[in-house]
Amino acid sequence: MSTKRNVEIQRPEKVLFPDDGITKADLADHYRAVAPLMVPQLRGRPIMMERHPDGIGGKPLMQKNAPDYFPDWVRRATLPKEGGKVTHVVCDNQATLLYLADQACITPHRWLSHADRPDHPDVLVFDLDPPGEGDFETVRWAARRVCELLDAVRLPTRLMTTGSRGLHVLTPLDRQSDFDAVRAFARDVAEELERRHPERLTTAARKADRGGRLYLDTQRNAYAQTAVSPYAVRARPGAPVAVPIAHAELDDPELRPDGWTLRTVGERLESDPWSGTPFRGRSLRAAAARLGRV
Repeated sequence: MSTKRNVEIQRPEKVLFPDDGITKADLADHYRAVAPLMVPQLRGRPIMMERHPDGIGGKPLMQKNAPDYFPDWVRRATLPKEGGKVTHVVCDNQATLLYLADQACITPHRWLSHADRPDHPDVLVFDLDPPGEGDFETVRWAARRVCELLDAVRLPTRLMTTGSRGLHVLTPLDRQSDFDAVRAFARDVAEELERRHPERLTTAARKADRGGRLYLDTQRNAYAQTAVSPYAVRARPGAPVAVPIAHAELDDPELRPDGWTLRTVGERLESDPWSGTPFRGRSLRAAAARLGRV
Protein backbone atom coordinates (compact mmCIF):
# COMPACT_ATOMS: atom_id res chain seq x y z
CA MET A 1 0.00 0.00 0.00
CA SER A 2 1.43 3.34 -0.97
CA THR A 3 2.67 5.64 1.76
CA LYS A 4 2.19 8.56 -0.69
CA ARG A 5 -1.60 8.50 -0.33
CA ASN A 6 -2.99 11.95 0.34
CA VAL A 7 -4.94 12.09 3.60
CA GLU A 8 -7.05 15.18 4.14
CA ILE A 9 -7.38 16.32 7.74
CA GLN A 10 -10.96 17.32 8.45
CA ARG A 11 -11.46 20.32 10.73
CA PRO A 12 -7.70 20.85 11.15
CA GLU A 13 -8.32 23.83 13.43
CA LYS A 14 -10.14 21.70 16.04
CA VAL A 15 -8.37 22.12 19.39
CA LEU A 16 -7.51 18.81 21.06
CA PHE A 17 -5.36 20.16 23.92
CA PRO A 18 -7.26 23.22 25.15
CA ASP A 19 -4.66 24.44 27.66
CA ASP A 20 -1.93 24.31 25.01
CA GLY A 21 -3.82 25.35 21.89
CA ILE A 22 -2.71 22.17 20.11
CA THR A 23 -4.97 21.34 17.19
CA LYS A 24 -5.75 18.30 15.09
CA ALA A 25 -3.48 19.77 12.39
CA ASP A 26 -0.63 19.92 14.94
CA LEU A 27 -1.26 16.27 15.86
CA ALA A 28 -1.19 15.25 12.19
CA ASP A 29 2.01 17.23 11.60
CA HIS A 30 3.64 15.36 14.48
CA TYR A 31 2.66 11.95 13.14
CA ARG A 32 3.79 12.92 9.66
CA ALA A 33 7.21 13.89 11.07
CA VAL A 34 7.69 10.76 13.20
CA ALA A 35 6.24 8.28 10.68
CA PRO A 36 9.63 7.11 9.31
CA LEU A 37 10.62 6.03 12.84
CA MET A 38 7.21 5.09 14.21
CA VAL A 39 5.61 3.07 11.41
CA PRO A 40 8.30 0.32 11.50
CA GLN A 41 7.42 -0.16 15.20
CA LEU A 42 3.72 -0.51 14.34
CA ARG A 43 3.77 -2.42 11.06
CA GLY A 44 1.92 -5.72 11.18
CA ARG A 45 0.59 -5.18 14.72
CA PRO A 46 -3.03 -4.77 15.78
CA ILE A 47 -3.59 -1.53 17.63
CA MET A 48 -6.03 -0.03 20.09
CA MET A 49 -7.02 3.53 19.30
CA GLU A 50 -7.22 6.05 22.13
CA ARG A 51 -9.50 8.64 20.55
CA HIS A 52 -10.47 12.02 21.99
CA PRO A 53 -13.10 13.43 19.62
CA ASP A 54 -13.92 16.21 22.10
CA GLY A 55 -10.29 16.90 23.03
CA ILE A 56 -8.47 15.65 26.10
CA GLY A 57 -10.98 17.33 28.38
CA GLY A 58 -13.78 15.15 27.06
CA LYS A 59 -14.54 11.48 27.51
CA PRO A 60 -11.92 9.29 25.82
CA LEU A 61 -12.88 6.47 23.49
CA MET A 62 -10.67 3.39 23.88
CA GLN A 63 -11.53 1.68 20.61
CA LYS A 64 -10.44 -1.77 19.49
CA ASN A 65 -12.87 -2.34 16.62
CA ALA A 66 -12.23 -0.61 13.31
CA PRO A 67 -15.43 1.30 12.43
CA ASP A 68 -17.22 0.29 9.23
CA TYR A 69 -16.71 3.76 7.78
CA PHE A 70 -12.90 3.51 7.83
CA PRO A 71 -11.68 3.43 4.20
CA ASP A 72 -10.88 0.13 2.54
CA TRP A 73 -7.19 0.98 2.25
CA VAL A 74 -6.81 0.92 6.05
CA ARG A 75 -5.61 -2.60 6.81
CA ARG A 76 -7.60 -4.65 9.29
CA ALA A 77 -7.03 -7.90 11.18
CA THR A 78 -9.87 -9.92 12.69
CA LEU A 79 -8.67 -11.78 15.77
CA PRO A 80 -10.36 -13.95 18.39
CA LYS A 81 -11.33 -12.72 21.81
CA GLU A 82 -13.20 -14.44 24.62
CA GLY A 83 -16.69 -15.05 23.34
CA GLY A 84 -16.16 -13.55 19.90
CA LYS A 85 -13.78 -11.64 17.69
CA VAL A 86 -12.48 -8.12 17.12
CA THR A 87 -11.47 -6.44 13.86
CA HIS A 88 -8.45 -4.26 14.66
CA VAL A 89 -6.72 -1.58 12.65
CA VAL A 90 -3.17 -2.47 11.60
CA CYS A 91 -1.06 0.65 10.98
CA ASP A 92 1.30 -0.30 8.16
CA ASN A 93 2.06 3.12 6.69
CA GLN A 94 2.10 6.87 7.12
CA ALA A 95 -1.29 7.31 5.47
CA THR A 96 -2.98 5.14 8.09
CA LEU A 97 -1.19 6.99 10.89
CA LEU A 98 -2.45 10.31 9.50
CA TYR A 99 -5.96 8.96 9.05
CA LEU A 100 -5.96 7.93 12.71
CA ALA A 101 -4.88 11.46 13.65
CA ASP A 102 -7.79 12.77 11.60
CA GLN A 103 -10.03 10.53 13.73
CA ALA A 104 -8.64 12.25 16.86
CA CYS A 105 -6.67 9.13 17.77
CA ILE A 106 -4.14 10.87 19.96
CA THR A 107 -2.44 7.68 21.16
CA PRO A 108 -2.14 4.41 19.24
CA HIS A 109 -1.41 1.50 21.60
CA ARG A 110 0.24 -1.49 19.94
CA TRP A 111 0.03 -5.21 20.55
CA LEU A 112 3.25 -7.00 21.51
CA SER A 113 2.60 -9.53 18.76
CA HIS A 114 1.85 -9.40 15.04
CA ALA A 115 -1.51 -10.13 13.48
CA ASP A 116 -0.20 -13.24 11.70
CA ARG A 117 0.77 -14.93 14.99
CA PRO A 118 -1.20 -13.05 17.63
CA ASP A 119 -0.47 -15.43 20.51
CA HIS A 120 3.31 -15.37 19.96
CA PRO A 121 4.83 -12.02 20.95
CA ASP A 122 8.06 -10.67 19.53
CA VAL A 123 8.48 -8.06 22.28
CA LEU A 124 8.57 -8.45 26.06
CA VAL A 125 7.87 -5.37 28.18
CA PHE A 126 8.68 -4.36 31.74
CA ASP A 127 6.57 -1.36 32.74
CA LEU A 128 8.29 0.70 35.44
CA ASP A 129 6.41 3.51 37.18
CA PRO A 130 7.65 5.48 40.20
CA PRO A 131 6.62 4.13 43.62
CA GLY A 132 5.91 7.67 44.79
CA GLU A 133 5.12 11.03 43.26
CA GLY A 134 8.20 12.51 41.62
CA ASP A 135 10.49 9.56 42.46
CA PHE A 136 11.86 9.05 38.97
CA GLU A 137 15.37 8.32 40.24
CA THR A 138 14.05 4.96 41.47
CA VAL A 139 12.67 4.25 37.99
CA ARG A 140 16.06 4.98 36.42
CA TRP A 141 17.77 2.75 39.00
CA ALA A 142 15.27 -0.08 38.46
CA ALA A 143 15.63 0.13 34.68
CA ARG A 144 19.38 -0.37 35.06
CA ARG A 145 18.80 -3.47 37.20
CA VAL A 146 16.34 -4.93 34.66
CA CYS A 147 18.77 -4.27 31.78
CA GLU A 148 21.68 -5.80 33.70
CA LEU A 149 19.81 -9.02 34.42
CA LEU A 150 18.47 -9.36 30.88
CA ASP A 151 21.96 -8.72 29.54
CA ALA A 152 23.23 -11.54 31.78
CA VAL A 153 20.80 -13.95 30.08
CA ARG A 154 21.81 -12.54 26.66
CA LEU A 155 18.66 -10.61 25.91
CA PRO A 156 19.28 -7.15 24.44
CA THR A 157 17.13 -4.29 25.69
CA ARG A 158 15.70 -1.02 24.48
CA LEU A 159 14.39 1.80 26.63
CA MET A 160 11.56 4.25 26.14
CA THR A 161 9.97 7.01 28.18
CA THR A 162 6.21 6.52 28.19
CA GLY A 163 5.22 10.18 28.04
CA SER A 164 3.26 9.48 31.21
CA ARG A 165 4.86 8.41 34.51
CA GLY A 166 7.54 5.88 33.78
CA LEU A 167 9.79 3.87 31.47
CA HIS A 168 9.39 0.74 29.39
CA VAL A 169 12.20 -1.80 29.08
CA LEU A 170 11.71 -3.89 25.94
CA THR A 171 13.47 -7.02 24.74
CA PRO A 172 13.06 -8.89 21.41
CA LEU A 173 11.76 -12.44 21.08
CA ASP A 174 11.78 -14.91 18.21
CA ARG A 175 8.02 -15.62 18.33
CA GLN A 176 8.58 -19.26 19.24
CA SER A 177 7.05 -18.92 22.72
CA ASP A 178 3.44 -18.03 23.47
CA PHE A 179 2.22 -15.35 25.85
CA ASP A 180 1.85 -17.75 28.78
CA ALA A 181 5.53 -18.70 28.54
CA VAL A 182 6.62 -15.08 28.03
CA ARG A 183 4.64 -13.84 31.01
CA ALA A 184 6.01 -16.65 33.18
CA PHE A 185 9.57 -15.76 32.17
CA ALA A 186 8.98 -12.06 32.84
CA ARG A 187 7.61 -12.99 36.26
CA ASP A 188 10.71 -15.09 36.98
CA VAL A 189 12.96 -12.16 36.06
CA ALA A 190 10.93 -9.84 38.29
CA GLU A 191 11.06 -12.28 41.20
CA GLU A 192 14.84 -12.65 40.84
CA LEU A 193 15.22 -8.87 40.93
CA GLU A 194 12.95 -8.70 43.97
CA ARG A 195 15.08 -11.36 45.67
CA ARG A 196 18.24 -9.33 44.98
CA HIS A 197 16.78 -5.96 45.98
CA PRO A 198 13.90 -6.63 48.40
CA GLU A 199 14.16 -3.18 49.95
CA ARG A 200 13.52 -1.35 46.65
CA LEU A 201 11.69 -3.71 44.25
CA THR A 202 8.53 -5.78 44.53
CA THR A 203 6.25 -8.05 42.51
CA ALA A 204 3.25 -7.33 44.76
CA ALA A 205 0.32 -6.42 42.53
CA ARG A 206 -1.63 -4.75 45.36
CA LYS A 207 -0.44 -1.24 46.18
CA ALA A 208 -1.08 -1.88 49.87
CA ASP A 209 1.55 -4.64 49.83
CA ARG A 210 4.33 -2.66 48.14
CA GLY A 211 5.59 -0.68 51.09
CA GLY A 212 6.92 2.18 48.99
CA ARG A 213 8.87 -0.15 46.68
CA LEU A 214 8.80 0.00 42.88
CA TYR A 215 6.44 -2.52 41.32
CA LEU A 216 7.98 -4.60 38.52
CA ASP A 217 4.94 -4.69 36.27
CA THR A 218 4.92 -7.57 33.78
CA GLN A 219 1.15 -7.69 33.22
CA ARG A 220 1.25 -6.26 29.70
CA ASN A 221 2.79 -9.52 28.48
CA ALA A 222 -0.54 -11.16 27.70
CA TYR A 223 -2.74 -11.79 24.68
CA ALA A 224 -4.54 -8.64 23.45
CA GLN A 225 -2.78 -6.40 25.98
CA THR A 226 -1.18 -3.30 24.54
CA ALA A 227 1.67 -0.89 25.23
CA VAL A 228 2.06 2.71 24.14
CA SER A 229 3.73 3.02 20.76
CA PRO A 230 7.11 4.71 20.38
CA TYR A 231 6.69 8.38 19.41
CA ALA A 232 2.99 8.35 20.37
CA VAL A 233 1.49 11.50 21.84
CA ARG A 234 -0.16 11.12 25.25
CA ALA A 235 -3.50 12.71 26.10
CA ARG A 236 -2.08 14.82 28.90
CA PRO A 237 -1.52 18.55 29.30
CA GLY A 238 1.47 19.65 27.24
CA ALA A 239 1.06 16.72 24.81
CA PRO A 240 4.04 14.67 26.05
CA VAL A 241 5.46 12.04 23.71
CA ALA A 242 6.70 8.48 24.35
CA VAL A 243 10.33 8.64 23.24
CA PRO A 244 13.04 5.97 22.69
CA ILE A 245 16.16 6.70 24.70
CA ALA A 246 19.71 5.38 24.83
CA HIS A 247 20.90 3.36 27.82
CA ALA A 248 23.39 6.08 28.73
CA GLU A 249 20.51 8.50 29.27
CA LEU A 250 19.55 6.58 32.41
CA ASP A 251 22.49 8.35 34.05
CA ASP A 252 20.97 11.77 33.38
CA PRO A 253 19.29 13.09 36.55
CA GLU A 254 17.27 15.44 34.34
CA LEU A 255 15.62 12.57 32.45
CA ARG A 256 11.85 12.72 32.77
CA PRO A 257 9.12 10.34 31.54
CA ASP A 258 7.34 13.30 29.95
CA GLY A 259 10.41 15.31 29.05
CA TRP A 260 9.59 15.62 25.34
CA THR A 261 6.38 17.00 23.95
CA LEU A 262 4.73 17.34 20.57
CA ARG A 263 6.33 20.77 20.30
CA THR A 264 9.85 19.82 21.42
CA VAL A 265 10.39 16.26 20.16
CA GLY A 266 11.70 17.42 16.80
CA GLU A 267 15.26 17.56 18.13
CA ARG A 268 15.04 13.82 18.93
CA LEU A 269 14.19 12.91 15.35
CA GLU A 270 17.61 13.83 14.02
CA SER A 271 19.02 10.54 15.30
CA ASP A 272 17.40 7.31 16.42
CA PRO A 273 18.83 6.01 19.74
CA TRP A 274 17.56 2.54 18.83
CA SER A 275 19.28 2.37 15.45
CA GLY A 276 22.54 0.94 16.80
CA THR A 277 20.89 -1.58 19.12
CA PRO A 278 20.84 -5.18 17.81
CA PHE A 279 17.23 -6.27 18.13
CA ARG A 280 17.03 -9.63 16.43
CA GLY A 281 14.44 -11.83 18.13
CA ARG A 282 15.98 -14.11 20.76
CA SER A 283 14.98 -17.49 22.16
CA LEU A 284 13.05 -17.32 25.41
CA ARG A 285 13.87 -20.94 26.23
CA ALA A 286 17.59 -20.27 26.04
CA ALA A 287 17.22 -17.13 28.16
CA ALA A 288 15.13 -19.01 30.73
CA ALA A 289 17.81 -21.68 31.02
CA ARG A 290 20.45 -19.00 31.59
CA LEU A 291 18.28 -17.27 34.17
CA GLY A 292 18.37 -20.42 36.25
CA ARG A 293 22.17 -20.20 36.35
CA VAL A 294 22.82 -16.50 37.04
